[in-house]
Amino acid sequence: MDQVLELSYALDTFYFLVMGAFVMWMAAGFAMLEAGLVRSKNTTEILLKNISLFAVACTMYMIVGYNIMYPGDAAVSSFWPGISFFLGGDNAAADVIKGGDGVPYYSNLSDFFFQVVFVATAMSIVSGAVAERMKLWSFLIFAVAMTAFIYPMQGYWKWGGGFLDAAGFSDFAGSGVVHLCGATAALAGVILLGARKGKYGPNGEVNPIPGANLPMATLGTFILWLGWFGFNGGSELKVSNVEEANAVAMVFVNTNAAASGGLIAALVLARTLFGKADLTMALNGALAGLVAITAEPLTPTPGVATLIGAVGGVLVVFAILMFDKFRLDDPVGALSVHGIVGMWGLLAVPITNADTAYSTQLLGLVVIFAWTFVTSFIVWMILKAVMGIRVTEEEEYEGVDLAECGMEAYPEFTSK
Repeated sequence: MDQVLELSYALDTFYFLVMGAFVMWMAAGFAMLEAGLVRSKNTTEILLKNISLFAVACTMYMIVGYNIMYPGDAAVSSFWPGISFFLGGDNAAADVIKGGDGVPYYSNLSDFFFQVVFVATAMSIVSGAVAERMKLWSFLIFAVAMTAFIYPMQGYWKWGGGFLDAAGFSDFAGSGVVHLCGATAALAGVILLGARKGKYGPNGEVNPIPGANLPMATLGTFILWLGWFGFNGGSELKVSNVEEANAVAMVFVNTNAAASGGLIAALVLARTLFGKADLTMALNGALAGLVAITAEPLTPTPGVATLIGAVGGVLVVFAILMFDKFRLDDPVGALSVHGIVGMWGLLAVPITNADTAYSTQLLGLVVIFAWTFVTSFIVWMILKAVMGIRVTEEEEYEGVDLAECGMEAYPEFTSK
């Protein structure tokens, strides 16, 4: 029996770590997607943002964020987890082989690793929405606040055993906790930041600003699609028995189905609206399908998962057009993909999960949005007052690669 428990522990820990590595690879997907959808003069800076935010997220979550989100028995209340610092130890072999309720079935540190790549994903969402005109250091300071406190607090309310979890709010892998949270933080920044120069005309015109490298953006989408199997599949948390292994397989199949449904729906709708097949809408459609199914990838059938993703694909096209009408400039569509479709993902859960109610899903949606928007807006406002958040008009014209990094991503294409 001891050997069975130890083998199960080792297998679940290994599965957790590998799925975490898949999610970590999503950081490369965000970097490639965003680098492909910005202009060439802003490529170096967006890449630096993405790799730097990952390091900041890992460090701040290790120092304080993880303990806020998962305080365990040290939680002060279901609303306030309390604050403590740095990671604790791992499980002893003697505790593992005891078996029974309450005994951990995977390494504590594997759990930290899996969770830390989620917080980096939430912060990556912000990066694309504020691209091409935000100061690098203002962004990185915001990343400190986001990953150390803003994200972990609302994460505690659901995944750490807080009041949203007690109320019955359901969010399997983070349509709300990760994606809506990241998009809402981005929205607060976009409102204060303003649009890129030339994006909107004086009479309501919307001037497209094409990305510099669509092959790179497409590669980024494929990487994110792959990483999402870890994002959703790893959130099953266990794979060492027949029931859990079957559940993981269903999650993988539904995740893939929803992405496919989202892409097809967005592609067809874009062709209907614009008369052409729009690659960027197709890419965002796939991501929208993935976000939509993330709140509940286990209970739908693959056919229903495809439809949930397809609704996300339709929503993302209209949402991108809507944000442009409101003159909220989002170069990569992050507000639409992760925000609007994140809301849809939460509200779609009761369609297939009879244990959830629309009222509790709406409660979770409102709480996550309100908390993240208010706290993020305050942090952005402080940064704007103290050091500014937007580069100068001249720096924006020349490109933030030179202004912030002193180097260009494609120097061979510039004349000297």
